Amino acid sequence: MLKKLVLISALVTGACLPGMSAAAPESDGAKSRILVVSSYHREYLWSQDTNAGVTAALLDFGYLDSSAQGKTFWEDDYIESSKAVVRKLWMDTKRRNRLSEIADVVAHVVAEIDKFGPDIILLGDDNAANYVGNHYLDTELPVVFWGINGTPMKYGLLESMERPGHNITGIYQAGYLREGLVALKTLLPEVDSFAVLSDDSPTGRSKAKEFTRWARRGELPLELVDVVVTNEFETWKRRALELQDRVDVFFVLNHNTLRTAGGKPVEQFEVGRWYLTNIRKPDIAHERHFVKEGILSAVEDSGYKQGYEAMRVADRILRNGENPAEISVYAPDQGPLIINSERARSLGIADRVLNHPLVEETIDFCLALKHPA
Repeated sequence: MLKKLVLISALVTGACLPGMSAAAPESDGAKSRILVVSSYHREYLWSQDTNAGVTAALLDFGYLDSSAQGKTFWEDDYIESSKAVVRKLWMDTKRRNRLSEIADVVAHVVAEIDKFGPDIILLGDDNAANYVGNHYLDTELPVVFWGINGTPMKYGLLESMERPGHNITGIYQAGYLREGLVALKTLLPEVDSFAVLSDDSPTGRSKAKEFTRWARRGELPLELVDVVVTNEFETWKRRALELQDRVDVFFVLNHNTLRTAGGKPVEQFEVGRWYLTNIRKPDIAHERHFVKEGILSAVEDSGYKQGYEAMRVADRILRNGENPAEISVYAPDQGPLIINSERARSLGIADRVLNHPLVEETIDFCLALKHPA
């Protein structure tokens, strides 16, 4: 697929795509030139978390002069400080995820990177790491990724986790999926079985495969009854309703690339609103933004930490001259067990879970239910 994408990309012009601004003006060459590429779009809650982490690190490590510049960077996707010029590009591959669409955006991103002339590139999440990362593999340009799900070895960017061996290193997502199941089993000892609901995206597929592998090895605290991986919203809904009578728990993975029968993308909160209204079982996810959406629980795999740690690695390369080929790839520590109190109350289990000593944080709203129909 990658070879096909590269061939397609080579035929595409560098015309601007939706959500991408024109190239920023050139600036003093003594300043660090940092280019950030996100696989997704600015409305996506995970991307907001990762951007917050990157911005905080830019400030902490001296690349920004003030927090006000961080706000400007978020609003304009560009900032020039006394020490750095930082630009951000959005690939929007949650909503524009067909091969031809990804090819278009990769061609544009590569053209903009070459025009900007960065000292380093940060690549956020799987599609940027895979497609853009492979374009710059074994060049002189240092690359740092964040947010690769599961093993970052899968895209051919690294020789090993401990010693990457090329110009690319970064931060990956451990997921803390089993830890989430263990936590929910502790809160609700009577639950014994679960199903996985996922979209058919690189992110969703990689996590779904992990569940299947663990189940085969007998390494899960609950019985895995079924795994649903699809981009058809009607199929996703139908399977969820069927499984509701067969399982005690749902593990809700990414659901951002679902489409209607006519091929129209379905926004995350629209999916979430349907799910929360129709599925009356305890549920768990793996990231904070899904609990904000309305899912009951998550042992957090932090987007903020992903972005912050990626910029920390970038700083080691820019400031200290460290070689990415020798910087080990790592995952940040797991975050807290988070509970959505509104979902807990709607399921009639608030008195059992909200005051449990294992719970470290609560979120008291369901964004998907506030989202207009």
